[in-house]
Amino acid sequence: MKQQTIVTLDLEGVLVPEIWIAFAEKTGIEQLKLTTRDIPDYDELMAGRLTILAENGLKLADIREVIGTLAPLEGAGAFLDELRAITQVVILSDTFEEFAGPLMRQLTWPTILCHQLEIDGEGRVASYRLRQPDQKREAVAAFQGLNYRVIAAGDSYNDTTMLGEADVGFLFRAPDSVKAEFPQFASAEEYGELMAMIRGELEA
Repeated sequence: MKQQTIVTLDLEGVLVPEIWIAFAEKTGIEQLKLTTRDIPDYDELMAGRLTILAENGLKLADIREVIGTLAPLEGAGAFLDELRAITQVVILSDTFEEFAGPLMRQLTWPTILCHQLEIDGEGRVASYRLRQPDQKREAVAAFQGLNYRVIAAGDSYNDTTMLGEADVGFLFRAPDSVKAEFPQFASAEEYGELMAMIRGELEA
């Protein structure tokens, strides 16, 4: 009997715009444009973001206001609908529950595993809580422990352990630096191309 398969996808840069880049463009704070495409160490990245928010008096409501203006990337909804019709799909993201809701609604509420923010009494982002360290890789390993074959796709440094743990890993619209450092992962630029690669694995 053929082994069941589950597909795990990154969120930002794969299905939706980068939230922090959109917020940087709104606020004019260039340092907030840095993402896991630029800084592999997630704790270092988040520490910098929290410092910038505090220094500029920016609150969760300010970020949510920007998130409310965002829409999924063109073609993302159709891609996800097609994929969910043929296999199980879980989004593994290093975003936060407090950010994800408006975008998940537009994608018809796919399953997402992510982190949480700690918000103080005045609505400021005081800290963050990782669901668990290296949660993308750990989730893939857990699915494999449930006897699923895992196909994964992502775009950033923080996706590479997920791709490596998966039975098959693909890069999607990854920057040249990531593609150069991780040539073992086949790369796609368009949803149709990624779908064909995933279908090829599902039919293998």
